[in-house]
Amino acid sequence: MPNIIAFAALILWPFVIVAMFRKLPVERAFIWAILAGYMFLPEQTDFDFPLIPSLNKETIPNLTVFVICVMLLKMRPSLLPDGLIGKALVLLLVTTPIISVVFNLDPITFATQYSGRLVIVQQTVTPIPGMRIYDAISALLAQMLLILPFFLARHILATEAALTELLRALVIAGLVYSGLILWEVRFSPQLHTNLYGFFQHDFLQMMREGGFRPIVFMPHGLWVALFMVMTAVAALHFARQAAPSERLRATGITVWLFGIVYLCKSLGPMLILMALTSFVLFLRPKMQFRLGALMALTTIAYPALRGAGLIPTGDLVAFLEAHKPERAQSLWFRFHNEDMLLERAAERPVFGWGGWGRNQVFDPNDGEVLSVTDGQWIITIGTYGWIGYIALFGLLCLPLLALWWRYRQTPDDQIAPQVGVLAVMLGAMLVDLLPNATMVTLTWLIAGALMGHAELVHRRRQSARLEHLRTAPIRSGLLGTARSARPVLKRSFL
Repeated sequence: MPNIIAFAALILWPFVIVAMFRKLPVERAFIWAILAGYMFLPEQTDFDFPLIPSLNKETIPNLTVFVICVMLLKMRPSLLPDGLIGKALVLLLVTTPIISVVFNLDPITFATQYSGRLVIVQQTVTPIPGMRIYDAISALLAQMLLILPFFLARHILATEAALTELLRALVIAGLVYSGLILWEVRFSPQLHTNLYGFFQHDFLQMMREGGFRPIVFMPHGLWVALFMVMTAVAALHFARQAAPSERLRATGITVWLFGIVYLCKSLGPMLILMALTSFVLFLRPKMQFRLGALMALTTIAYPALRGAGLIPTGDLVAFLEAHKPERAQSLWFRFHNEDMLLERAAERPVFGWGGWGRNQVFDPNDGEVLSVTDGQWIITIGTYGWIGYIALFGLLCLPLLALWWRYRQTPDDQIAPQVGVLAVMLGAMLVDLLPNATMVTLTWLIAGALMGHAELVHRRRQSARLEHLRTAPIRSGLLGTARSARPVLKRSFL
């Protein structure tokens, strides 16, 4: 059980956020309110009140920042993106949980056989209850709280300067976290236990290669590793852009954070870091946008390819077995569970099985859970069906597609480099959602910032075109006079 410090941290965090907004610029306060909460607040600790979603380390910062921005700062952030596709995805995202509940009012029973109309009960096993309208309201509110950073970031972090502030915050966060990571690598992952009174995961999973991999205050060591990858890539960006007088210090910070990623002892994040390093060092922004869009499309298409058997899972396991036998078993186990969960999801493919863990595979006799869910994609499809998957992942992928489309005809030297760096970072985070459920508030924060920037670029061009049409005379061939052109602007679909 969490101790009193864990609950006190959640209660006091809104007051810390208020102090941030009083002392810091809005962009910086917004970033750190979300980022520091993700870094330091306790895991698996919440206030569970009737009807409303659980108030925890994700929802409390999201809700607090939204209230401050709307009530105190008098902001009016739009809850719908500018483009038609974005509006449709948001509407799907908030309505799918309600529809899913309506289609899952039936309980899931066990140890029951049917012979015509005769029901034979072998033993008494508590069924999983059907969903209720109460659950629909709670699920709707949970979805809204989940995407609040996306909409606020669209409004607050859209400019090039704000995107630079976001990258700078990541570097500072990485340096701060590096000290905690070194402590856990040396003395074992105990910071969360020492401060909040309990260990947030399976301790055996934090033991690797004769030592420990850190977990600090996050859900799992993989979360820590991926977070440090993003901080290292942000540092690499500043090292590449640094003036000669600052380059040595920036390079030192980058090398330090790269070393910390290595100490996290997670193969997947290390591969992501290697890929992102080449993208940042050798690619121009437009190519980074193309890669980001490609990663977004890959993420969207993967479940369909996986369900159709077009992903060579057997070959991947065989390849890994030849080089890393200890990891091959883990990969086979993951693919095996995905196959079971896909079969389960295929029974209710459109709107899924709803909440309460109904998307899992159960033993029909005793109700024991037989499956393990890892990837965010299979969790989403099983819970909210293909409609819910398209809504959630479509909204996360839309900023990358929009950036590629907006900048497709812009010269590289007219594109701020930090936009391309954040694009490939978001693309990597989306690809990581296929094997892992690493979707956190930072993911929505970066996605919202890039979505806002893509919309800002579109509005700038529309304004420039409108100004040009107002001032450019059009000569009439018949009358020989000049008149102002009537502006005709295209509506955005992205």
